[in-house]
Amino acid sequence: MTRWRRLAAAAGLAAAALLGSGCSTLGRALPGGAEPAPPPPAVRLAIEAPDALRALLGEYLDLARLPVLAPGEAVGTQELDRLVAAAPAQARGLLETEGYFEPVIDVARAPPGPDGVPRVTLRVDPGPRVRVGSVTIHVQGELDTLARQGDAAAQATLDALRRDWPLQVGQAFRNDEWSRGKGGVMTRLRRDGYLGADWSGTGAQIDVAEGRARLFAVADSGPRFRTGELRVEGVQRYVEDPVRHLAGFAPGTPATEELLVDYQDRLVLSGLFATAVVTVDPDPARADATPVTVRVTEREVNEAIVGVGFSTNVGARASLDLANRRVFGWPAKARNRFEVAQKQQSWNGEIGTYPGRGFWRELVGGAFGREVSDTDVVTTWSARVGRAQDGKAIDRLIFAEVVQSITEVDVPPRSTLAPRRTATAFSGNYHYVWRRLDDVILPTRGLSMSLQGGAGYATSDFAAHGPFARLYGRFTGYRPLPGGFYGQARVELGDVLRRPGVEVPEALLFRPGGENSVRGYAFRSLGPTVDGVVGGGNVMATASVEVARPFSAALPSLWWAAFVDAGRAADRWRDLRPAVGAGVGVRFRSPVGPLAIDIAYGDETNAWRTHLSVGVVF
Repeated sequence: MTRWRRLAAAAGLAAAALLGSGCSTLGRALPGGAEPAPPPPAVRLAIEAPDALRALLGEYLDLARLPVLAPGEAVGTQELDRLVAAAPAQARGLLETEGYFEPVIDVARAPPGPDGVPRVTLRVDPGPRVRVGSVTIHVQGELDTLARQGDAAAQATLDALRRDWPLQVGQAFRNDEWSRGKGGVMTRLRRDGYLGADWSGTGAQIDVAEGRARLFAVADSGPRFRTGELRVEGVQRYVEDPVRHLAGFAPGTPATEELLVDYQDRLVLSGLFATAVVTVDPDPARADATPVTVRVTEREVNEAIVGVGFSTNVGARASLDLANRRVFGWPAKARNRFEVAQKQQSWNGEIGTYPGRGFWRELVGGAFGREVSDTDVVTTWSARVGRAQDGKAIDRLIFAEVVQSITEVDVPPRSTLAPRRTATAFSGNYHYVWRRLDDVILPTRGLSMSLQGGAGYATSDFAAHGPFARLYGRFTGYRPLPGGFYGQARVELGDVLRRPGVEVPEALLFRPGGENSVRGYAFRSLGPTVDGVVGGGNVMATASVEVARPFSAALPSLWWAAFVDAGRAADRWRDLRPAVGAGVGVRFRSPVGPLAIDIAYGDETNAWRTHLSVGVVF
C-alpha cells in the first residue's frame, strides 16, 4: 500500500503542477468570479492634433506603441526620457508624409497620476500644408518613339499614365500618393508590354516657403515585348491543338497583360483544363520575339456532378451532369445533363469538337423535356447541328434545328381545342451573348445582352403549315447605388412572326410567369387564354427593377431586396396587357449555390405568392 500511496501522491503533485501552469496561462480566478484587472499602461499619452493626424501619430509614434511593444511592463526613467526626446522628430517625420513640413510640436510631461503611471502630452500645430505645384511625367524609350510615330496604342498608354497619376496640381502632397503614383506608372508600362520598364529618375522638390511641391518622374520604357514561340507544358491526356488555337494571336503581337490573361481565361473556359498559367521571358534581348510558355493542368477525362434544389416553379429537383472530354478516344467533348423535378423532367446533351481556329467548335446535340403547368402538359424534343464560339465577353451559336412539341390539355366540353396537339419546326438559328460584368456568377456592376434569331418552316396536325421567324432579346444591367444599395434592371422581348393559321411548337412560343420572370404569378401562367387553357403567345414583353442591400457589414452575403416585375405574352402586340407583381425578398449570395426567397403580390390575382429558389451542387 505504501507504494500505491506514493504513486497517488506523485500523480496528485503532477496534476497540481499542470493545473497551476494552466491557471497561470488563463489567469487566476478572483473571489466572487471577478475578472483580474488589466495591467496599467506603461505611459498615458495624450495627443492634441487634428483628428486625421492624431490617428496617424497614435498608430506610429513609439510612445503610443508602448502597449503593443511592451504590454504590461513598466518603463524606466531613462527609457521614458529617450522616448519623450525622440517624439518631436518622429512626429515631424510622420507629418511630412502628409505634406506638413513646418509643424510646431511641443511635448510636456506631467507628474504620475494616482495609479503611478507617467503622463505625457504631445501638442501639434501642423501649420500650412504643401500642395502640388507642378507635375512632369516623361517616358523615354520605345514607347516615346512609337507615340511620336502616331502609334495609337502607345499614345493611349501615355495618356493613361498622365490621367491616372494620383497627385494632380493643387492637391495636397502625400507621400503615400507619391509612392502609389510611381508604382502605378511601372504597373501600367509592364501591363502594356514594356516588361523591362524602369525609372531613369524621380524627385519631389519641396518649397516650404511657397508651400509647393514640384514633382518629376522620368521612366525608361525599354523595348515593347512581342510574342514569339509558343511552348506548351502539361498536356498528357489531350492534344496540344486546342491550346495553340485558343491563343488567338500570331507571333509579333504585343505581349500585353490583357493578351496573356485573356488567353488564360479561354483555356480554363474551354473545359479541358483546371488551371492555366501563361508567362513570357522578360529578357530584353528577346523582346522582339519573347517565348510564350503555357503551363496547364488537365481536368479528368470523366466527371460527374450531382445537384439538388427546390424552386416554386418546378418544385423539388435533382440533377446529374456528366462530362467526357475524350469521346471514344477522339479529340471531342460530350456533356449530358439530366434533371428531374415535380413539374419538369429534362435531358440536354451535346458532342462537340475541341476549340479550333477563331475559337469555333463544331457540335451536334439534342434535348428532351416535359413541363407540367396548371392547365397542360408539354413534351418537347429537339436535335441540332451547328458550331459555337465561346469567349470571355461574347458567345456565338449558329445551328440548324428540328423541334417538336406535343401539348396535352384537359379541355372543357364543347371546346374548340384539341386535347392533343403536335407541332414540328425546322429552322436555322443564330444566338449571340454579350457581357461586361464584374462577376459572371454574382454581378453587381455591368451589362449583359442575349439576342436570338431564327427562321424556318413549321408543320402541325391541327393547323396549316408555313414559314415562320422567331426573335428574342434579353437585356440586364447591374449598378451600385449610393448608400450601399445595388440596382438591377431587366427588359425581355420576344416575337414569333407567322401567317394566320400556321402553328409552331409550343417550345418556340412565349409564356412568362414565376421566378426569374414575373413574380406574384404561377409558373408559365401569363400567356393568352383560350377556353380557360393558358397557351404560348406570339409576342412577349417583361421587365423587372430590383434594389437590394446587405443587411449589415457583418453579413455581406445576406441581402434584402425590393422589386417590381411586369409582363405577359399575347397573340398580338395590341392585345398585350402587362400583369404587375411587386414584393420583397432575401438573397444569400453563396459561391456553392444561390438562394432566393421572394414574396410578391400580383395585381391581377389580388394575392401574395411565395417564390423560393435554392440549389446546392456537390
